[in-house]
Amino acid sequence: MSPSPLPEPDPDLIAAAVLACRTVAGLSGGIAGEVATYLPGRRVTGVRIDDATVTVHVVGRYGPSMTQISTDVTRAVTPIAGGRQVGVVIEDLAQLGEPADPGGGGPVGPGPGPTAAGDPLLWQAR
Repeated sequence: MSPSPLPEPDPDLIAAAVLACRTVAGLSGGIAGEVATYLPGRRVTGVRIDDATVTVHVVGRYGPSMTQISTDVTRAVTPIAGGRQVGVVIEDLAQLGEPADPGGGGPVGPGPGPTAAGDPLLWQAR
């Protein structure tokens, strides 16, 4: 007897839970905007769901450690991940006073902003 499939998580609910984390400035679509869940007529940027994992790509707030950002996001997403493992990728950090811009532009939105070295900051916790 094969195991029953895991329930399908709601990507909008996951995005809202991530954005409610005080250590997160926004969701990120990855380097080329490729990180998303595609739905009929739209997509949820920064959330990727597969059979075993929910992965979220975020822009963290400057100040908290990357471990704290990852822990906060994991705690927020795990109860609504449909039994899947949660992965967090921190693509960038928003500077102090920098507003979140979920529509794109700047370091928060469909793509990460550059770090001081010009490359996106990628830190993944599993």
